Amino acid sequence: MTQHQRLLIIDFGSQVTQLIARRLRELNVYCEIHPYNRVDDGFLRDFAPKAVILSGGPDSVTRPGSPRAPEALWTFGVPVLGICYGQQTMMTQLGGLVESGHGTAEFGRAYVTPANDMLPILDGWFADGREQVWMSHGDHVSKIAPGFTVYGTSPNAPFAITADVSRNFYAVQFHPEVHHTPKGAKLYENFVRLAGFTGDWTMASYREDAIARIRAQVGDRKVICALSGGVDSSVAAILIHEAIGEQLTCVFVDHGLLRLNEAEEVVTMFREAYNLPLIHANESDLFLGALEGVSDPEVKRKTIGRLFIEVFDKHAKDIGGADFLAQGTLYPDVIESVSFSGGPSVTIKSHHNVGGLPEKMGMKLVEPLRELFKDEVRALGRELGLPEKFIRRHPFPGPGLAIRCPGEITREKLDILRRADAVYIDQIRKHGLYDEIWQAFAAILPMRTVGVMGDGRTYDFAVGLRAVTSVDGMTADYYPFTHEFLGETATRIINEVKGVNRVFYDVTSKPPGTIELE
Repeated sequence: MTQHQRLLIIDFGSQVTQLIARRLRELNVYCEIHPYNRVDDGFLRDFAPKAVILSGGPDSVTRPGSPRAPEALWTFGVPVLGICYGQQTMMTQLGGLVESGHGTAEFGRAYVTPANDMLPILDGWFADGREQVWMSHGDHVSKIAPGFTVYGTSPNAPFAITADVSRNFYAVQFHPEVHHTPKGAKLYENFVRLAGFTGDWTMASYREDAIARIRAQVGDRKVICALSGGVDSSVAAILIHEAIGEQLTCVFVDHGLLRLNEAEEVVTMFREAYNLPLIHANESDLFLGALEGVSDPEVKRKTIGRLFIEVFDKHAKDIGGADFLAQGTLYPDVIESVSFSGGPSVTIKSHHNVGGLPEKMGMKLVEPLRELFKDEVRALGRELGLPEKFIRRHPFPGPGLAIRCPGEITREKLDILRRADAVYIDQIRKHGLYDEIWQAFAAILPMRTVGVMGDGRTYDFAVGLRAVTSVDGMTADYYPFTHEFLGETATRIINEVKGVNRVFYDVTSKPPGTIELE
């Protein structure tokens, strides 16, 4: 990406740092997130950012040894924007003062009012005299650094917006990246404009860059691609095929954890649309045998990841040896498994294609989508000319139904789950809701309940339904189905799926939940 204008986000551990990247990507600005403890003077010089943003974080700058930005940043000569903790470390490092104590905290919605002449970074703000913002801080700036001026205040943040215009340093106590700051996107737009970004990063340019990187990495060697039929692996496969042609062989693994008729549909769909070498590997006995008696979700994920690699190793040998394994790993997968580039944020769960990989494997990874969010992958798919039926499919996890079957997995439970899920998705399609929903699925819950059917007692499984709206999978809200839809769907599932006598709908957002159950 060195030929693009680049913005560096220094991560101090905020759980919403990734939203900063989302806002910038929407402006066609290429950015990367790197943890504060990996960004030193040499890194700054080599990365050569056109601007820098300092993220929020959970620490306190008043604590000895708390994180700091590299000292070279202050003389590097590029615009810097500090957010929340980023503002506080900027003030501390440049001669200001941050304090903790009673009355300094501010969490949730707040209102900022202007305190001086308008700044270019605030174009479009304060038309109504004040702006709603989202605060999340326990400390506050009590004395601004020399050279800074106050441009906005809130009840508990007297220095909510500050700037040293002569050095192009800007700092805000609130979080403009979250949707609770309605004009936050405008602030980022103003910042990248004053920093001189022209918006030169598009999916067309990403396509060119990715193809060049794939060719440079692979050379004349062979690659096998883990193809699931979802948008991520499909886009990865077509992108890699465009780069290296017949050096690529796709492997579709039927691990016995797929949805109803999915193996046949995916293989047929891919073979009809593209003339690619494709191996259909039926390995259901291998996977289900290894998962027998396993109930811990992390063990499930790591077992599935290990078996995937064994299967790919076997088929790599079948085609005369492959040196590379291609995957549709996305940026949120990396963030949730281990903080990107080893940063300070908390591990949420292992993804089978990230944290679940064995340390020793016979192939190297090709992951051309690793820096993209889901909506960017869909945009890249359109750039590559993929059919909409590929692009608009709901995400489906690599571990498949294993993580929609909490507790021990059995063939009986999987069969019930497949049929219940098929009814649910059919209902969503019939009501014209499929494209409004980011992801929808049924899960079979680790419980049996007493019911009455046909004047007789039943003791059957309960099914949970999940449907969420999202942009990139990092945050999500439940989809607001009508009671009529839910009642109709529950009735269909109970009537049409033997073994189910109760249906629940999950109204948990992400956070605090995750999209999948495990």
